[in-house]
Amino acid sequence: MTKKEDKTQPGEELVKVNKWDGSAVKHALDDAVKTCLLGDRPHLKEQFGLVNTRLALCALAVGVAIMAHAWDYTHPFPQSRPVLMFSVLAYFALMGVLTLHTSFREKGTFAVAVHKEKERTWEASSDMKKYDDKYLLTLSVRDAKGVQRELHSAKSCAAYIDTNGIILDNLVANEVNRLYNSLSAEKKDK
Repeated sequence: MTKKEDKTQPGEELVKVNKWDGSAVKHALDDAVKTCLLGDRPHLKEQFGLVNTRLALCALAVGVAIMAHAWDYTHPFPQSRPVLMFSVLAYFALMGVLTLHTSFREKGTFAVAVHKEKERTWEASSDMKKYDDKYLLTLSVRDAKGVQRELHSAKSCAAYIDTNGIILDNLVANEVNRLYNSLSAEKKDK
């Protein structure tokens, strides 16, 4: 095959992962779920609120550190002691808030999508223990009234990866579609 044929040939890029590296497998499966959830549904728009909150907290903490450094540069140590103490306390407080945010609000959420017409928010999160092969996928939906429903899928990561370490996107898509359709149908029945 020539390079010209490679460029013109439409096709999906195969993702190969070291199947013995649990973290790499989890992140590759997360990417496949996100691609399936957002790529197959044009009515869903990705929302970056969780990431933006984390970014704002980090930027604020870095700003406090830069301010402390600049103040110490212009006013040598004995004069800058109160500002440095405030900056150190503010930095550690912001890191504490960031830790609480990532631990309790994000909880492994890697995709948030909004359905504007129906005013629903979809979240996909996952968990995979360090020496475990079980990939726990959670898909949840929250409607305009604040009612949240979620479904879980716990399967071995080997169900989504072939023997060569290639992610089987069609199997991931089948599982995501099953969860998505179940949550959508559950809402219609009520």
